[in-house]
Amino acid sequence: MNIIEKNGLKISSTLYEFINNEAIPGTKVKPDEFWDKFSKIVHELAPENKNLIEKREIIQKKIDEWHISNRETEFKKVEYINFLKSIGYLIEEKDDFKIETTDVDNEISSIAGPQLVVPVDNARYALNAANARWGSLYDALYGTDVVSGNIDKNWDKERAIKVIGFVRNFLDESFPLLTISWEKISKITIEEEKLVLFSNSQKYYLKNNSQFIGFTGSKDAPKSILIKNNNLHVDILINSQTPVGKIDNASISDVIVESALSTIVDNEDSVAAVDAKDKVKCYRNWLGLMKGDLSSTFIKNGKEITRKLNPDRIYTSKTGEKLILHGRALLLNRNVGHLMTNPSIILKDGCEIPEGIMDTFVSTLCALHDFKNKNNSRTGSVYIVKPKMHGPEEVAFTNNLFEKVEIALGIKKYSIKVGIMDEERRTTVNLKECIRQVKNRIVFINTGFLDRTGDEMHTSFEAGPMIFKGDMKKSTWLNTYENWNVDIGLSCGFSGKAQIGKGMWAMPDQMANMMEQKVGHPKSGANCAWVPSPTAATLHSLHYHKINVFDVQKKIKLRNKAKVENILEIPKADRPNWSMEDINREIENNAQGILGYVVRWVDQGVGCSKVLDINNIGLMEDRATLRISSQHIANWLHHGICTKEQVMKIFKKMAKTVDEQNKSDSNYKKMSENFENSVAFSAACDLVFKGRVQPSGYTEPLLHKKRLEKKALI
Repeated sequence: MNIIEKNGLKISSTLYEFINNEAIPGTKVKPDEFWDKFSKIVHELAPENKNLIEKREIIQKKIDEWHISNRETEFKKVEYINFLKSIGYLIEEKDDFKIETTDVDNEISSIAGPQLVVPVDNARYALNAANARWGSLYDALYGTDVVSGNIDKNWDKERAIKVIGFVRNFLDESFPLLTISWEKISKITIEEEKLVLFSNSQKYYLKNNSQFIGFTGSKDAPKSILIKNNNLHVDILINSQTPVGKIDNASISDVIVESALSTIVDNEDSVAAVDAKDKVKCYRNWLGLMKGDLSSTFIKNGKEITRKLNPDRIYTSKTGEKLILHGRALLLNRNVGHLMTNPSIILKDGCEIPEGIMDTFVSTLCALHDFKNKNNSRTGSVYIVKPKMHGPEEVAFTNNLFEKVEIALGIKKYSIKVGIMDEERRTTVNLKECIRQVKNRIVFINTGFLDRTGDEMHTSFEAGPMIFKGDMKKSTWLNTYENWNVDIGLSCGFSGKAQIGKGMWAMPDQMANMMEQKVGHPKSGANCAWVPSPTAATLHSLHYHKINVFDVQKKIKLRNKAKVENILEIPKADRPNWSMEDINREIENNAQGILGYVVRWVDQGVGCSKVLDINNIGLMEDRATLRISSQHIANWLHHGICTKEQVMKIFKKMAKTVDEQNKSDSNYKKMSENFENSVAFSAACDLVFKGRVQPSGYTEPLLHKKRLEKKALI
């Protein structure tokens, strides 16, 4: 790696040239000034960053010791809580307050809807996600199991009719007509600012004409009709010449729904970025999104396709004025947390740079281009989601970092907004005080139950063997945690100002199940929830037509608040009497998930994968699911539920299964052909057999080490 020495920093030339030649040009930032300020801030904050990580380990050691010393006595929650307070783990809540964040885009403050998460290192996926603001409801239904029957990519009139019927029911529920159903409508026009719908020459109208927003084409023969419900737009396309339009009574050819209002462009759990080359790839895609010129060219069905960011959508309002709607999702950038360092830059003391500090600087620098063109944020904000923070002190560090970056880049205070991932136990139990630290820049909290489960297991590792993974969803702590997040957010004034989010649907091929279950997220008071694909975003958007989240939030404010003592209910099995068959089955399930994910991460640098589980169901796996599975087996090993030999035997068995599942991938290298020399297999084993000593149970340190090892061999 070529090195540039600048201001006491040893910088990879790849990164240095990207900053100087790509990111800075077009801004008012001067390269020499940038590196001078960058160096001063990094060298000032790096020791603080290191101290915070060390504090995590000190606290964890004290918790471990407490559990070990109290293992033979009856667990008393009052004593446990007092202990957590005595070591500074649980902090006393101060007076009530309301967040004071300003200049927030409507997609975050006042519109409820789906939120996509996409790996930043794949330009094609990033563009798809950004463009998922609008999605074809007909395509989403036709190509998934939400509508019953065989799914065929070829034209199937019978299936198309079923889809049309489904959409008509949706329109009846969300945009009801006076005295008639949408299925009876044969023609649509506009008269005197009103939507007029015909059936047998009889005119009908919307029950609420304020839902009619605009149109394209002429009033007598509109090409599309724009309607709105719960602040979400629906665009009804009219074209009698398409296959669908020909069989539709009203010549409706498609229904385009506002889908992914926002998208988290992810630099963290879903990417494998371990060195300067990887990081610059991520940064370059983000820069392209901020400039608006990102493109991706690929071959699909034998044709070369170039994908770019969609333009805004232009309509005529019902009063005759030009109406412009944003054509893309509002983009947030998830930086890495405080733990990891990166070899892209070496500091004066010879240590690697804290990666989270570098991420904030570079992602904000790139966003300066958007401050000019306002293609993303119309309010002049850059949205950074910060994961894996442990408690208020670490949130305060983030706030300090953001303020210093704002000063260094010459932008207005609080231009950098923050989203807090509520996915670590010490953040959960102190959530109110975490929010207080960033009350002027907070725009987002959410429950990340996967990582949160991993931290739950690691924090209470010494308390005893953990219950089965599947039983975690029914546990007291998890249900309370989900309610607690909403309660705290609402008490701090989030409604109408910031997002309260819920976690990912992990089964992208099971959309019918998603439609049944994920409606629970808006019902819980969450004004956004994560989805794994544009199709899922389109389908999940229907839930926000059905449920007015802001009305739900008003009711939730009146309920009894969740109690922190219930969050501290440890999910351990007091007297496990599980059969060996059940134990092996659980380990097999965990091992398959670990191997299926790790083999792509280490061997191919793929940070997010659809991994077949033990029942051959495709699950979207990232480092959060990996953290749970590895910590779960490590915990059982530690408490004698299983043996190392037993686990290793299962790992080798499941490696063969994973190899078989990936046989169609030409880039795949089998683990089972040479266990001893497979870097991926050794990584998977280390995550379990060394899982007890991993910081907070995180997988990143081992994954990064093994990926760098693999890259050295390529």
